[in-house]
Amino acid sequence: MSAPSVRLSLCGDVMLGRGVDQILPHPGDAALRETYVRDALAYVELAEAVNGPIACPVDFCWPWGDALHLLDGFEPSVRVMNVETSITQSDAFAPRKAVHYRVNPRNVPCLSAARPDVCILANNHVLDFGYPGLEDTLRALAGAGLRAVGAGKNVHEARRPAIVPLSGGGRAVVFSIGMASSGIPEAWAASEQQPGVDFLAEPSPTAAADVVDRVHVVKCAGDVAVVSIHWGSNWGYDIPDDQVSFAHALIDGGVDVVHGHSSHHPRSVDVYEGKLILYGCGDFIDDYEGVTGYEEFRDDLRLLFLVSLDPKTGELADLRMAPLQARQMRLRHASGEDSRWLASMLDRASGRFGSRIDLDPDGMLVQRRTRPSA
Repeated sequence: MSAPSVRLSLCGDVMLGRGVDQILPHPGDAALRETYVRDALAYVELAEAVNGPIACPVDFCWPWGDALHLLDGFEPSVRVMNVETSITQSDAFAPRKAVHYRVNPRNVPCLSAARPDVCILANNHVLDFGYPGLEDTLRALAGAGLRAVGAGKNVHEARRPAIVPLSGGGRAVVFSIGMASSGIPEAWAASEQQPGVDFLAEPSPTAAADVVDRVHVVKCAGDVAVVSIHWGSNWGYDIPDDQVSFAHALIDGGVDVVHGHSSHHPRSVDVYEGKLILYGCGDFIDDYEGVTGYEEFRDDLRLLFLVSLDPKTGELADLRMAPLQARQMRLRHASGEDSRWLASMLDRASGRFGSRIDLDPDGMLVQRRTRPSA
């Protein structure tokens, strides 16, 4: 009897701060230092102007909406998400940043509602409130029994992978790294004496070899290795060649899944040497509803990536993507029309890598391999 597949749930940025924090049971200080917005409640008002009133306070499950049922139905072996919010009440706004995200630590049950196995922290908002905010974030996650990876009190903690035992044997070994291209300041890099994130300046061959070496130290036979990367611009579908080369080098070096995020909308799906690369998962939870300027990218539409891997080889066995839409700061099943738009967009974006994206009759997007990637 063959071993059951390793099931991963992956998503992009989970941002529970600002407007989302304000609708939860324990809203924190709404003060902002943005150029045009000085009160986080303004983001709630924008969302309500587009899709109707939100009955505040909402319960902790509200922002996840229909995603919770999808997750429970898929029964992931490991749930991985990029937590792009400082969990703090600190007022130590990081200087020279245009936008700061924070959520009241008392609202952490909202994150726990999705039962994440791994919280990715190497991103460009985890130190929005400096070292005090990072310390609060790490303390809040540990207090909730949630694994954090990609940031720590020093470089050793920041580079330490999250290790999740798998029911069929073996482990999921998850690394989190952040790159300058996502807006992470170099000053946020963790060092021997300084807290911070696991930071890479660029996706160079040397950097890829260093990450591969770190994976080899930890990965054992029967393990699945995931490298989660916060990188790239916010908008657009072009994937820079150096990112492609970096991701391919990781796969060549023994990584099984590359989980990319930072873009505000989904980007290309690549299956290289049988292994899954997601260059950008898009936003998942945020307060951007009603914010205008990039309507062509439909960032109100979100994807939950449900990944099945061969437990012996780590190769992709199946990829299904659940289309969702953010309305009233809650994820809801996307309409048939919007699901078709997502499938068509992702199919075009992924054509460079030989991936065909179709919409199944059950409303899920599916990946079908057609030819070797370029």
